[in-house]
Amino acid sequence: MSLRLPFFGLLSYKSPMTKLLDHYDKIASGMDMIEDSLECYISGGGICKAFTTLSEEVDVLEDQADKIKRNIRNHLPRGLFMPVDKVVFFNYTRSQDNILDDGQKALNWLMMRPVAIPPPFHKGLLGLVAEVTETVHLLRPALESTIGLIHGNHYDRSGTKDKLRAVRAQHKAVGKASDEIVREVYNSDMDFKDIHQLTHFCVALHSMSHNTEGCADLLRAMMAR
Repeated sequence: MSLRLPFFGLLSYKSPMTKLLDHYDKIASGMDMIEDSLECYISGGGICKAFTTLSEEVDVLEDQADKIKRNIRNHLPRGLFMPVDKVVFFNYTRSQDNILDDGQKALNWLMMRPVAIPPPFHKGLLGLVAEVTETVHLLRPALESTIGLIHGNHYDRSGTKDKLRAVRAQHKAVGKASDEIVREVYNSDMDFKDIHQLTHFCVALHSMSHNTEGCADLLRAMMAR
C-alpha cells in the first residue's frame, strides 16, 4: 500500500520537492538569456560580443543548476518515506536539467560560425524563442502548485491539472512555430551550411520545450501516487 506522509512541513530541513524550485529558477534565467542572445545575434548580423558573453553566462547557470541537482539527489531523506516515487522524482530532475542543456546546444549551433540571418526569418525565429520561453515560464506555477498539493498546503487538484495542461498546450504551439520556420529555412536560397545551423538551432529549441512538457507529465505522475 502506498503511503504519503505530510512530514515535510513538520521537519526543520528544506523539502527536496521545494528545492526543485531553486533548480528551476536557474533554468528559467538561462532561458531568458537565450532569448536575449538571439536578439543580439540577429541585430548584429552574426556573432557579437554580447552574444558570446551571454552564452558564457548560460554555461555558468547550467553548471549552477547541475550542482543544485546533485545536491538534491545526494541529500534525499534517509529512512523516511518520500512524498513521491523516488524514480519519478529523479526523472523529473533530469528532465528539468535537460531544458538548459538543450539551450546550450542551441547556442552552440549558432556559435560554430557566423550566420547572417536574412530579415524574412527574424520574426519567425524570435517568435519561436518567445514561444519556448513561455513554455518554460509556465512550468513554475505548475511546479509550485504540484508541490503545494503534495505537501498538503492546498487541495486544488483541478487548478493544478489546469496549470499542467497549459504547459502541454503551449508545447503544441512551439511545435507549430518550429515546423513553420524550419520549412521556410529549408525552402530558402540560403547557403546549405546556414540552413544546417539554423535548423539544428530550431530543433534544440523544440527539445527545450519538449523536456518542459516532459516535466509537466512527471508532475502529473507525482499527483497520481
